[in-house]
Amino acid sequence: MRVTIRDIAKTTGLSLGTISRALKNQSGLTESTRMRVFEVARQLGYDFSKLKSGRVRRIAFLLHRQHNTLSSSPFFSPVLHGAEAACRREGIALSFVAIGPAEPVMEQIRVHQPDAILCAGFFEPEILHAIRAAGKPLVLIDMYLDDFTSINPDNRLGGYLATRHLIQSGRKRIAMLSGPSAHYSIQERVHGFRKALYDAKMLANPELEIAIAHHANEEASVKKAMLKLLAMTQPPDAVFCYNDNTALTAMHACLDAGLKIPHDIAIVGFDNISAAAKSNPPLTSIHVDKKALGEEGVAMLLCTAQGEAVDKTLAVQLMVRESSTDDL
Repeated sequence: MRVTIRDIAKTTGLSLGTISRALKNQSGLTESTRMRVFEVARQLGYDFSKLKSGRVRRIAFLLHRQHNTLSSSPFFSPVLHGAEAACRREGIALSFVAIGPAEPVMEQIRVHQPDAILCAGFFEPEILHAIRAAGKPLVLIDMYLDDFTSINPDNRLGGYLATRHLIQSGRKRIAMLSGPSAHYSIQERVHGFRKALYDAKMLANPELEIAIAHHANEEASVKKAMLKLLAMTQPPDAVFCYNDNTALTAMHACLDAGLKIPHDIAIVGFDNISAAAKSNPPLTSIHVDKKALGEEGVAMLLCTAQGEAVDKTLAVQLMVRESSTDDL
């Protein structure tokens, strides 16, 4: 039997007008009431496709505050610029919102009155579920969660290509500096790293893997981790870093320790930010088309039917430079 707004009203004890305003995301309701209506509607099996969706005129680009830093901006700024370019072509207004888990997320979003939402990078699952409960089209960029529409670079393949390159260059003790394991992109890069070692029949030594936590003094943590690796009885002869900022910091730590790159130790990063090609020596990295991530995220918002989860993956490319090989 088809579920109607009368069924939702009966279950919640709210008026038909309140149910209608909540489902249409109209003003005049508290956020708790709106979320309650959407939750009951989902539980009853209400067909959200019956809601008329007008033209998207405003999109909110959400970024977690842990990514709104100098170290993260070389990756997420081009993603935002890509989304802006796509919105300009479509005549859509784009607003940027940096949010944290302890903040009134939905209140901040409502100030911008978006018709659709892009979430870039890591977000706590409970935040994403709360955002989706508002009933607006939602796409995750550089993040994956079951039953959510998302677009990601091929992080797993990138980790594999980076590590395989080091193996083919003759490196025997390959370390990895990774980040918080809760991040989907980092999980995938670590998986690619271990898979390349496995395929080459090389031992994945847990002592050669160090995860760097996200906090204010991340650079100091990377240097400390790199020096810990170098102090080992058998130090690594190569390091794969989960992003370029980590790789560049690790490179400086190695140079300060008197090592020659790549003669003594090879280093590979991920993301191919603009600083990678300008470093000394230039950094080998996995290229991610960051602008395309933003553009495709907007396109997916506009063309994906509400309630239909779609997962899209963008290709990555290994950019070999002097930090990992003497042959250039």
